[in-house]
Amino acid sequence: MPATDPPQYESTKNASRRALCVTIHDVAPHTWSRCQRWLQAIHSVANIPVTLLVVPNYHRHKTYNQAPFDRLLEQRLCLGDELALHGYAHLDEEKAPTGLWNKFVRRVYTLGEAEFYAIDADEARRRLNMGLEWFARNRWPITGFVAPAWLLGEGGWKALQEFPFRYTTTMRQFYFLPERKVIHSPSLVYSARNTLFKHVSFLRNSAVYSMYQNAPILRIGLHPNDVLHPDIVKDTQHLIEKFLKNRLAMTKIGFTDMWQHGSHPAPLPDSFASVYCKNSQNCLQR
Repeated sequence: MPATDPPQYESTKNASRRALCVTIHDVAPHTWSRCQRWLQAIHSVANIPVTLLVVPNYHRHKTYNQAPFDRLLEQRLCLGDELALHGYAHLDEEKAPTGLWNKFVRRVYTLGEAEFYAIDADEARRRLNMGLEWFARNRWPITGFVAPAWLLGEGGWKALQEFPFRYTTTMRQFYFLPERKVIHSPSLVYSARNTLFKHVSFLRNSAVYSMYQNAPILRIGLHPNDVLHPDIVKDTQHLIEKFLKNRLAMTKIGFTDMWQHGSHPAPLPDSFASVYCKNSQNCLQR
């Protein structure tokens, strides 16, 4: 589609229903200090809910006491944030890729983290079950899944649709499940690998916003290492401040509810969160 011909979104006639979803990827014990810095940076601009993409066994790091991290996530849930499943190990552990394209995607573009890109449906099903078991042990609500590196292969898609997830997202699309209805809305995301990549990501984000500023949803995707770059933090804060002038910040499940049912997003993603918040000693106030 030409850059001069932005897509039209007839279903979003009321600007007040346009959404902003801020998402922090790769949430795990080994990344939590950087994720927490992102939360502080976001909330210094506005007190908004965030979707946290959590990884049960991130890079298969040994965590000898998971309980403190689980309690931190419960606090975030109580505050109105959403927890979504983000793979299981966040590692591409399949046999070595063949062909130039597969080698590029799996080893260069994704740095070996596209966990659900090359696995078959049985393995995808096994990993999804392990992730859901972790959520169930903690009695956390779970409605969303986002594949590491935003990449779902054929096996991953087949397995995903057997589970009661209500949405998934890729870098360019927001899918409502199980019917796989889609909204085209690329995520604004940064690449901090080197100075060139970072500069290109700033230009890309500006172009995406210009083209999709009337889209029903704008997404900002943040990774833990991004917060180590002050210029990325500053740009993110600027975007959030600008987008909130005519958009309502909400979680991904909040947007799913609003888009599918026309309802306003609940302040918490599930009734359990409300009950937990009333009874837990771990809850915080924003």
